[in-house]
Amino acid sequence: MTAGTVLHRTRVPLTIWFWATYLVTTHTPGLSAVQLQRQLGISYETAWALLHKLRRAMVNPEREALKDKVEVDETYLGGHEAGLKGGRQLLDKALIVGAVEVRGTVAGRVRLQVVPDASARSLASFVKRTVTPGSLILTDAWPAYASLSSLGYRHRPRTQGPPERAAKISPHIHRVFGNLKTWLGGTHHGVGHDHLQAYLDEFAFRFNRRRTPMAAFQTLLGLASGVHGPTTYDQLYRSESTR
Repeated sequence: MTAGTVLHRTRVPLTIWFWATYLVTTHTPGLSAVQLQRQLGISYETAWALLHKLRRAMVNPEREALKDKVEVDETYLGGHEAGLKGGRQLLDKALIVGAVEVRGTVAGRVRLQVVPDASARSLASFVKRTVTPGSLILTDAWPAYASLSSLGYRHRPRTQGPPERAAKISPHIHRVFGNLKTWLGGTHHGVGHDHLQAYLDEFAFRFNRRRTPMAAFQTLLGLASGVHGPTTYDQLYRSESTR
């Protein structure tokens, strides 16, 4: 039943998998490995591996691209924070690009990606991978976005001016960034570079299903058992920021 899935050759009882899936999708602030360890009475190493395998399953390779009206912007994560230990520190800042659908006064679905730089190659490529052509793209006037019009998007750049105007120009994506930083600092107390993309994937999965936690539970069960292949040791421990 589990052959060829994320649960392939698992030594963890399926009941533990189901409980972990339920908790990670329905617990509002999410769960750290330490919290899951305490909840389920398992080792920290098992809890950590379970969460990372579930995070990998949260990205549906056939998911629908964002569409209609989309805000796009970047933010930095990281820098040394007192109290963080070992590999959980982000000693150097990481650049994140995000896109969120604008549905009137509320935010729709979101996508988040670690990028190496703020070049046109990095940012425009992110938009091509995540947003349907023909959509209206709202950005600031950063030159790297200038090529979006030639790529089939209706691009509307807006001059930012003082930094404090950024949240007024793109309120939805900046609210997403604020929630992301609060979640990473609160639930996980910081995240290392190697696995940052996995945490961004979890945040996006949970954000996109924030109003339907039970549907999120059912979706993740389906993705974990039927869409993704086995997760190897190398996939768990290699740098995920390259995905």
